Amino acid sequence: MVKLRLRDNEKIQDAVKRFRKLVEHAGIKKEMRRREYYEKPSEISRRNRRRA
Repeated sequence: MVKLRLRDNEKIQDAVKRFRKLVEHAGIKKEMRRREYYEKPSEISRRNRRRA
């Protein structure tokens, strides 16, 4: 879970930039893309075999 507290006299744009970096670093964006559509377990294993 990403938590962000505004610093004293921090601009909103700077806080948004920090938030984006935190989300990217935590892997939330990647996880959201992965869970966007349901993927059958057989499709997951097939994809993993192709990648290996």
